[in-house]
Amino acid sequence: MRSETAGDVVRAKEMDETVSEFFRRTILKIPLTEMMTILKTWNFLSENQLQTVNFRQRKESLVQDLVLLCEENRASLNDAALLDIIYTQFHRHQKVWDVFQMSKGPGEDTDLFDMEQFKSSFKKILKRALKNVTVSFRDAEENAVWIRIAWGTQYGKPNQYKPAYVVYYSQTPYAFTSSSQLKSNLPLLGQALTIASKHHQIVKMDLRSRYLDSLKAIVFKQYNQTFETHNSTTPLQERSLGLDINMDSRIIHENKTEKERVQRVTQEIFGDYPQPRLEFAQYKLETKFKSDLNGGILAEREEPLRCLVKFSSPHLLEALKSLAPAGIADAPLSPLLTCIPNKGMNYFKIRDK
Repeated sequence: MRSETAGDVVRAKEMDETVSEFFRRTILKIPLTEMMTILKTWNFLSENQLQTVNFRQRKESLVQDLVLLCEENRASLNDAALLDIIYTQFHRHQKVWDVFQMSKGPGEDTDLFDMEQFKSSFKKILKRALKNVTVSFRDAEENAVWIRIAWGTQYGKPNQYKPAYVVYYSQTPYAFTSSSQLKSNLPLLGQALTIASKHHQIVKMDLRSRYLDSLKAIVFKQYNQTFETHNSTTPLQERSLGLDINMDSRIIHENKTEKERVQRVTQEIFGDYPQPRLEFAQYKLETKFKSDLNGGILAEREEPLRCLVKFSSPHLLEALKSLAPAGIADAPLSPLLTCIPNKGMNYFKIRDK
């Protein structure tokens, strides 16, 4: 039996210090107002341990006390990763999420899904291709699993402070990933998702947002149920139209008729429920210059003319929905603007036919 050397002790201490620093930095970013809620959700420290902590002291001292408790419980790197997942679940809107869609091969049947088998397969595929990678899982509601991936390189340890996140809903073809700086790892991530979930191929959709729940509602076509929060049975004629009672009766009738038309068209297009939340829609136009006049610099240009238009708003779809009723735009709006939820896209490329 090999005796423990001083080098082994130093390496173990370095590993412990690395985990402690990971805990310290993870706890430090948790707002004080959410600290107790997140720690209880984590469920690693006991109720008795939490009661010994003074949550009203300076944050640096509070963090140090919590790290010491984690060390007493011999917390591992995976325990710290789970805490980071929970923090990210509470603050999912701080990340930008992309949507990936998978598909089965021709004639492939839907297999019975086993979440534990999915996790094992996903982790093995990444580990086989890249030695230095840590993968952590946390089950969530609606048969979803949150996956945290800290990427390393063939010669460098995983960077725990710049992880990628994947949210996968079992037995669906969709996965949501936080945008990662390491674009070179996307093919490997796609391969792991495809094989582990028993699909044939995967493509990135032209859909992105900070609001994960809205992306989920769009791709699962749930926004007319999950976002519905009020009754839409009030007849149009009973709604306030904001008309001046001193106006000529003929003008009132014309305005009322037009307002009812705009309201009806808007409701037919957007529905009478709150819209999924997206921050932008981007349109790239490529077109050849066309003119009846001969000659000219542009007429000789072989490259297409390119133009990019971007609509931005804290709540783009609600803003678009309000344009016609506010008199800012004619009803109905262009299908290029109203098709976003149905097509599941907020990136568009428009080319000549």
